[in-house]
Amino acid sequence: MVNLWNLFLLFLKVNLLTTSGPASVGLLYEEAVGKLMDEAQFVEAVGFSSVLPGSDALQLAMFVGYSAGGVPGALVALLGSILPPTVIMLLVVSLLKFISGEVWVGNFVRGLAPAVAVLMVLVALKVFRGETGQPIGLVSILIGIGSLAALLLKVPAPLVLLVAGIAGIIFLR
Repeated sequence: MVNLWNLFLLFLKVNLLTTSGPASVGLLYEEAVGKLMDEAQFVEAVGFSSVLPGSDALQLAMFVGYSAGGVPGALVALLGSILPPTVIMLLVVSLLKFISGEVWVGNFVRGLAPAVAVLMVLVALKVFRGETGQPIGLVSILIGIGSLAALLLKVPAPLVLLVAGIAGIIFLR
């Protein structure tokens, strides 16, 4: 069983150093794969946490925590994931109360959007290519294109992930 304090610190670190659920996947990948679980388990965890309703980041934390330390590990990972955003949001709300009328605040938020989009694309490419950096197969590309098309047509993301997973079972043997 993994040291629960170290597990708490891991999720505290991941949630302090990243800005969102999808962005945290890349850092969690670096921290968890090879230490707490293998790459196949991590990809499975990301898939399950994306399909289930609710916060992807919290579900991923509980999955990894449970894999590393059972129910206590899941609870510790959840606490480490919830604590930073809760404290930070309390501080931000307090600050925004004082600066809410400033124009630069809206411009700052609009400037963040492209950076977050790039982070998400880089994480997606890393997960898509796998640990070995192997070339992407034609079937994987077709599943990716089909998923993108479905998402652009406003198909719910959990349904797209479910269909992509079934396509993987059928075509990626």
